[in-house]
Amino acid sequence: MGIKKINIGKNLLAENDKIAEENFLLLKEKRILSFNLMGSPGAGKTKILERTIPYIKKKFGCGVIEGDIAGTFDSKRLEKFKIPIVQINTGGVCHLDAFMIKKGIEKLPLDEIKILFVENVGNLVCPAEFKIGIEKNIVVSSITEGEDKSVKYPLIFKISDVCLINKTDLLKFLKTDIKKIERNILTINKNLKIIKISAETGENVSAWINYIFSEYRKYNLG
Repeated sequence: MGIKKINIGKNLLAENDKIAEENFLLLKEKRILSFNLMGSPGAGKTKILERTIPYIKKKFGCGVIEGDIAGTFDSKRLEKFKIPIVQINTGGVCHLDAFMIKKGIEKLPLDEIKILFVENVGNLVCPAEFKIGIEKNIVVSSITEGEDKSVKYPLIFKISDVCLINKTDLLKFLKTDIKKIERNILTINKNLKIIKISAETGENVSAWINYIFSEYRKYNLG
């Protein structure tokens, strides 16, 4: 009978990339600047959104696609901002893929949105391997995770535009060397923009907000 080989992984990734490009072009056509927040569970992605959204919605309509394996816990935390939110539960899959994002985008009032945030599933591996058609990749790295996450999980730092080093308010309680964290990150990606913040206290969150506004101005001039 012979052996028939099927390259499932390659075919699936090719289809994923095709849909990701469609997502990207649709958001570009609608002039929606999008951010893909990635990071470990507990790194502070949702807390960062809680700090960010009040500033953004004063100037621009914004929306959120929330990715989780199960539950609506993070979406419920953002409900108070009265913005469009789409919850995607992957049912066990450790990342969002382009098709999931496509279905999420279809449920959003795109004509009312200028900034779209995607909070990916908490994971430092899988989200980096699947393109989803979002303009800017943001990796959130908490100081409580230690100093070596970027060298242990390099891909997510290689593909990101910004690294938010979060929970700086805890430095006084820990032995973490934040300069070593920065050195390790820049060893992986020397062009990665690093912003040190505390989403809990609000410390330096303004630098992150200013980055968003700056990128939005450049995006709409392009």
